[in-house]
Amino acid sequence: MDRDDDLGIGQAMMRDMGRRSAARILAAAGVGAIGVAGAADKALAQSGPYPGLPKKPFKFVFVCHVTLDQFFVPAQYGIQDACAAFGCRYQWTGSQNNVVSEMVNAMETAIDEKADGIAVCLVDPTAFDAATARAVAAGIPVVAFNADVPRGSPNKRLSYIGQPLFAAGYNIAQKWLKMVPKGSHVMLSIGMPGSLNEQPRLDGYIQCIKDNGNPVTYDVINTGVDAATEISRIGSYVLSHKNVAGIFTTGGSDTYAAGFVSAQYGLAKKGVIVAGFDLFPQTLGYIKSGDMTFTTDQQSYLQGFLPVQQMYMWKLSQGLVGTADTNTSEAYVTKDNIDQYLGKSRFEGTARAEPV
Repeated sequence: MDRDDDLGIGQAMMRDMGRRSAARILAAAGVGAIGVAGAADKALAQSGPYPGLPKKPFKFVFVCHVTLDQFFVPAQYGIQDACAAFGCRYQWTGSQNNVVSEMVNAMETAIDEKADGIAVCLVDPTAFDAATARAVAAGIPVVAFNADVPRGSPNKRLSYIGQPLFAAGYNIAQKWLKMVPKGSHVMLSIGMPGSLNEQPRLDGYIQCIKDNGNPVTYDVINTGVDAATEISRIGSYVLSHKNVAGIFTTGGSDTYAAGFVSAQYGLAKKGVIVAGFDLFPQTLGYIKSGDMTFTTDQQSYLQGFLPVQQMYMWKLSQGLVGTADTNTSEAYVTKDNIDQYLGKSRFEGTARAEPV
């Protein structure tokens, strides 16, 4: 076989498989190394500049449990940026106040209107199962974002994009348990008990306390879901429990409220550890001032961007690629790195302008 024959075989194989795989097979067949390398280089040169993925006018529907919550501002920026990159459209819908029936109705409407994909916060363990099954049966991919059904659930969602919430709660508890005195008393808070965007974090807190030999005692406080109520309930608890050594929250809103109460009563100066979740601007301010110890970033922007990317790839490849469970983040924001987060950024929802 001469070199021209080597190139002909090599180019054909390079079109159908990766360079290394083709090289191994050609070498095994007796095709010379020079011929293989030449075939690869020639095939790559002939391919020219990559045109990139096509823009497709897919419409993706996002069903959120708290559509107006400031946590999801960067998520919506992420959706917008992904749609611009892939040529898609989106609708932001669901419930303003965590009303599950409203969210299910929004899913049903999206299915009836033949959406190309649905991303949904699965805040209830069973309520979305029927709608998800109906969507998948209609060829509509469904991905979960921000909140997910428990492991082993029959829900047919294709993937989950967000923070593994139980693990996050467990890991954060490991962090703050080292900061409070052994044998002390702490307050744990949750805005809506049972909701799958917060309950797993609380469960992680409690399991970590048990696994560490119950080094602290604790009360769980239902703070509600609006800022005024959260501030009132956390404040009332602090005033009636002068010995509290830590306040540990499970959502963005109650984390902000805990920071407010800490600043109001000077808790940090008394050695009280205050920590929780998310990057509300007010929360970042309390970390900067020292009134909060740390908060946890779960990257809201990626919880918008990545579902679009996954649904787009799933549609484009006809189900061959695109969906995968994705941990968006478990980064801690402390006084040591707070300045990095305080600038105006579209990625944190504090600026509309695109980065340059």
